[in-house]
Amino acid sequence: MAEIWNGFIRAIELIISLDPEVMEIAGRSLMISVTSALLAWAICMPLASLIHFNRFLGKRALINLIQTFYSVPTVVIGLFVFVLFSRAGPLGGFNIMFTPAVMVVGQTLLITPVLLGLTISALSGVDKSIVDTARSLGASGLQAAFVVVKESRFAVVAAVVMGFGRAISEVGVALMVGGNIKGFTRVITTAISLETSKGDLELSIALGIILIIIALAINLALNRIQQRS
Repeated sequence: MAEIWNGFIRAIELIISLDPEVMEIAGRSLMISVTSALLAWAICMPLASLIHFNRFLGKRALINLIQTFYSVPTVVIGLFVFVLFSRAGPLGGFNIMFTPAVMVVGQTLLITPVLLGLTISALSGVDKSIVDTARSLGASGLQAAFVVVKESRFAVVAAVVMGFGRAISEVGVALMVGGNIKGFTRVITTAISLETSKGDLELSIALGIILIIIALAINLALNRIQQRS
């Protein structure tokens, strides 16, 4: 018990002193996850609009399929990306395995179903009377769609924040395609896994505290966004 308590105290000291290794790992985690969330949003916003504003056979089934992928295991995505970008894979020529770039690709694939499904739900949640009012005022189909997107902006931002939260807390993709290379691809979750297995509780606890703080910030941001929406 004393060892755990001492590790906790030392972990607090590492955070307060802005330990270079702790800050480097945390900064890299934030960079990769933020980039993944923004990239996923850039993909999902037009795709969700295309699905929502058009009627086609199998639309309901497609949405159900997207929602099914909400809980896809991270190691499955990691395996898919590994096979895709390994030297023997179809995209191996890009030579980005075990780099932050391939980690961004993996996390983007991981959170895209979440962002896509939640964005479609956000667009569907806009009162239809708003569209009718826009149309009655002479708005074109594209202009009416823009109005719907504008009305759903807070819910869409909430979806992006949730996607970011899933990205920064995952470990499977980061470990399988990033390789957990010190000073290059090591992020919070992979560092916690490694340092705990080594018995270095100080660094593990420090990174765990930072991850909890980020999770708290995400929760507060979501609550704030939901209140505004």
